[in-house]
Amino acid sequence: MGSQAQNDAASRFVPLGLLQVTSAAVLWGTVGIASKSLYSLANTDPLSIGFFRLAFAAPALLIAGRLATGDRLLRVSGRDLVRMAGIGAMMALYQATYFAAIPRVGVTVTTLVTLCTAPLFVALLATGLLGERLSRFTLLALPAALLGTALLINVNPVQVSSAEAVVGIGLALSAAMSYAALVLLSRTLANRYHPLQPIAIGFTLGAALLLGLASLQPGGLVLRYSPLGWLHLLYLGLVPTALAYFVFLAGMRTTPATTASIATLAEPLTSALLAWLLFDERLGPTSGLGAALLIGGLLLQYVDQRQR
Repeated sequence: MGSQAQNDAASRFVPLGLLQVTSAAVLWGTVGIASKSLYSLANTDPLSIGFFRLAFAAPALLIAGRLATGDRLLRVSGRDLVRMAGIGAMMALYQATYFAAIPRVGVTVTTLVTLCTAPLFVALLATGLLGERLSRFTLLALPAALLGTALLINVNPVQVSSAEAVVGIGLALSAAMSYAALVLLSRTLANRYHPLQPIAIGFTLGAALLLGLASLQPGGLVLRYSPLGWLHLLYLGLVPTALAYFVFLAGMRTTPATTASIATLAEPLTSALLAWLLFDERLGPTSGLGAALLIGGLLLQYVDQRQR
């Protein structure tokens, strides 16, 4: 009876967990919109935006990690500290490339290319580094995603030149690659640490790295923002970063991984909808087909996970 009652109680929490994961994905979907709006408010750059996003998020994550783990927050081995530093470096690279792609190809294309190709890069890297075998679904999904990316280059031909589109797509793919590396590094730490530990430490180190890179670039770190601009940066750090990751981790406690992965499709859908409503970003005929192929490739991965 006791076991049955626990199972019934757990089943009631699954919808709440799924709602939390979906809510986190919706929050992540606002990152591109907020950053594009910030570009219109200030003469800033990707490194500065990425730094302030992590700089505002890191203290919140460290506090949450401290509350969750107590004195164990900073108790990590030297080898794992290097891996957490790698997480920070990949997060820093993700910030810089993602925010650099948005003014070139827009929020919709940047989000679709980054989020829909990242799982495929994870599969490929896992094959080479972790010895995992590629399934037939992944072998079908990869060319679909690559073809979809090629078709997306034709987005907004009047507003975006071919050269600028290629650069923007390349930056978005770089963001996807860095995110895939971040996922793999996190996977190697998952069984030994509380989920907040590598993220809190990694994001802190990532903020320090971005600060150094931003300081070295011509003009240095951009510090001049209007009050509204600072509110945008504060929002990026606290809401779609610190809060979203906290909500996501809370939801993952009662949500199956495959279900959570499907729920995160709310992120590109949110970005595309907001970009259409706020910035009138539209996908042409070939770009729409490209987006469909990218999402189709991602769904093939989900089918593969479910069968496994």
